[in-house]
Amino acid sequence: MVREPGMSARLKLALSYAGFLMVAGALLLVIVWVFLLRYAPREAISLRGGLDENGMRGPGFFIPGRLDLWEAFYPKAGAALGLLLVLGLAGGWFLAGRMLAPLNRIAAAARLATGGSLSHRIRMEGRNDEFRELADAFDAMLERLDAHVAEQQRFAANASHELRTPLAISQTMLDVARSDPARRDDELLDRLYLVNARAIELTEALLLMSRSDQRTFTRERVDLSLVAEEAAETLLPLAERRGAAITVSGDVAAADGSHALLLQMATNLVHNAIVHNLDDGGTVRVATAVHSGHVVFTVENTGPMLTPHLVSTLTEPFQRGTRRIRSDHPGVGLGLAIVKSIVGAHDGTLALAARPEGGLRVEVRLPLKVA
Repeated sequence: MVREPGMSARLKLALSYAGFLMVAGALLLVIVWVFLLRYAPREAISLRGGLDENGMRGPGFFIPGRLDLWEAFYPKAGAALGLLLVLGLAGGWFLAGRMLAPLNRIAAAARLATGGSLSHRIRMEGRNDEFRELADAFDAMLERLDAHVAEQQRFAANASHELRTPLAISQTMLDVARSDPARRDDELLDRLYLVNARAIELTEALLLMSRSDQRTFTRERVDLSLVAEEAAETLLPLAERRGAAITVSGDVAAADGSHALLLQMATNLVHNAIVHNLDDGGTVRVATAVHSGHVVFTVENTGPMLTPHLVSTLTEPFQRGTRRIRSDHPGVGLGLAIVKSIVGAHDGTLALAARPEGGLRVEVRLPLKVA
């Protein structure tokens, strides 16, 4: 936005300080002048001294009138007001500069952020006041923006890699088929169908994450206990094939949000618990509860021992610790990343913790829907 040039805030404050000082000084001089007028006669009075016993005349008395007082008072009053004006401007300029110095640092940081440098921090020293609170809030905003941009850059790079893989496979298969006269079209079509299905699944997962991040959904009352039962029933065939037992328990837990997105969250968590479990005889426990104004949705499973570092990376898209996910099991590596996005869109929190006996415990906290 183009704006017309104007006075700086420092100059405005300096003029304000000087103007206030001039008004205060003028009021003080007026009060002094009014006070003097109470004891000064309108006209000057001159009295001659009387004769003493030796016939000598004593000293006389002179009482100045108001005109005499004014002639003696106004030059000094004018000089005092001039001095106050100079002191007000100089002192106001200095004090305004000291007061606005933190704002200048914040403005400089904002200009750096506008230019793309999000790593700069103000870190203003001194005791807490309004300027320090503003600087700390600005630092926190820059930190979140920096982390968000870095996460988006990693996500874009990983998504590009994952989308490029099925396309490259399809291109290679088509090239081989074109150069092989004895190719089997049925086998080629089956393999292309699987590759295309994976690309479609990945694209739909990316669109779901985009929808939840933008919060473009209608909110309604959603009972997470019913959502948990629906997700468990949907994934029961998968659990039976993998030899995992699912148990669902808990009370009515009403949240405010999108039924479709919360069902997707529950399905992803239960699916993840089934897939990353023991080869046989594993268990998945799903529970809902209400605690301290929040609804709590918990999914626990048995499985291998997990390190804290590995657990901290599970919500990263396409990541499993320091290795990229492969197609050893169904999914495209966005299950917990989508859960994190949905929970954030519903103003909730997501907590992952490794179980001491092996497996993972996932806890989702969402605001309680008050009837």
